Amino acid sequence: MKVPNRINVFRRKLMHFITKNIGSSQTEPKFDPNTKVEIKKILIIRPNHRLGNQLLLTPIVQEVINTFPNCEVDLFVKGGVAFPVFENYKEIKTIYQLPKKPFNHLFKYVKCWVSIKRKHYDLVINGDKNSSSGRLLTQISNADYKVFGDVNEAIQLKHSDYEHIAKYPVYNLRDYLTKLGFDENRSEVPGLNIKLSDSEIENGKQLLKDIVKNNKPTICIYTNATGNKCYSEDWWNIFYSRLKTEFESDSNIIEMLPIENISKINFKATHFYSKDIREMGAIINNTAIFIAADNGVMHLASASKTPTIGFFSVTNENIYAPYGNGSLALNTNNTTMEDWMAEIKKVLS
Repeated sequence: MKVPNRINVFRRKLMHFITKNIGSSQTEPKFDPNTKVEIKKILIIRPNHRLGNQLLLTPIVQEVINTFPNCEVDLFVKGGVAFPVFENYKEIKTIYQLPKKPFNHLFKYVKCWVSIKRKHYDLVINGDKNSSSGRLLTQISNADYKVFGDVNEAIQLKHSDYEHIAKYPVYNLRDYLTKLGFDENRSEVPGLNIKLSDSEIENGKQLLKDIVKNNKPTICIYTNATGNKCYSEDWWNIFYSRLKTEFESDSNIIEMLPIENISKINFKATHFYSKDIREMGAIINNTAIFIAADNGVMHLASASKTPTIGFFSVTNENIYAPYGNGSLALNTNNTTMEDWMAEIKKVLS
């Protein structure tokens, strides 16, 4: 049964209205200096099915594992993409998977919520402050400590990158833990990471070699994106032509194709196709740079530890920019082709 879009819009607005004040009156956690706080069982909530959103959850997962090395982590997500993303995170014990279409699988949907309610956690973290269901689930969960993820102006003033969707949950958790007597963690926020194994990386190296058939560094482009984040065929063809002029003599230029098996440059570049997220990441890991518009595969490249350049025109790069490993975001509304080529040269140099 396909639910009309207007019903989904109404449902989201209703849920936001119901849950908007949940956690806002949350009292500070109670700290007894004579009692050692033990945190071993942790639940992290991010009920979104998109690849990018699951990858953006990896920094807060790494943060709790780094902070509590012997912990057990459960995830509450939507859809099945979290399974390959977190495949090599041995600390993750259970992934509660909400169906992507709740109205079509009401029994499974309710069962997931009941399962969480029945289990006790030491700490529950809502990974998305704008998720109504995330806030509600955090509220009803059986936990000693709860981080709802509200924007904290005091923390915001301390960190210029607080707005980033993968970083603010980490900053919020660090601040919360100081109120429980933990020392403040001032280290760099973990980057996105799907934890590719050595064998996966080696396999990706061989797959890439089979594609390019030489040892030159490889530039990988991805020309697709969703909705108005997607640049036109004209835009990509102009960019690809300039990319060839600047770099083709010293580098390979290949295109990774999306699941729809389409190309905004009409398959002019050497290209490859895979539906396996980890295989895609392993190939990207062996390239010198990955270039794409803001989309989930851009975050996959970042999580594969490859320098990533993301083009932004409608979404906020302060929230979604790739970071770490020399990655950066370029807003194409206020930069030029010359700027883009210069940044690519910096990464390749």
